[in-house]
Amino acid sequence: MRTMAISRFLLTGFVIAIMAAFLAAPVSAASAEAGLTLKVETSAPTGKVLISLFDSSASYSGGAPVAQAMIDIDAGQTEAVFPDLPAGDYAAKMFHDVDGDGRMNTNPFGMPTEPYAFTNNARGHMGPATWEQTHIAVSGLVTQTINLR
Repeated sequence: MRTMAISRFLLTGFVIAIMAAFLAAPVSAASAEAGLTLKVETSAPTGKVLISLFDSSASYSGGAPVAQAMIDIDAGQTEAVFPDLPAGDYAAKMFHDVDGDGRMNTNPFGMPTEPYAFTNNARGHMGPATWEQTHIAVSGLVTQTINLR
């Protein structure tokens, strides 16, 4: 009987110690996930939205994107998800390829004739919006709605 009481006491102490260790443990890095979801709104019901994501001013101004995505408007898609990003600043450039020719169409003066947009719904002046206007901090799960115009 006494042995059973001691065993029960030790088992209770062991369970309490495990629970205390579990509650005191830091949150793992896996739960500190960062990602970006871009939801697009457009008036054209056809085509695809092509998106390039950049992680620095230098890459945004002419370098390679860190990620790219395509939203198939014909199939009813409305968002692009960029999961597992390192925390940092990001900016996206996108255009709606309404006619499906794979490129942004322009008029004779070089002005886009298909809808386009940038993160923060930024607007450029006599050219694309700048990194300073478009970059957003991503340190968790971030969602932004973009209006293509």
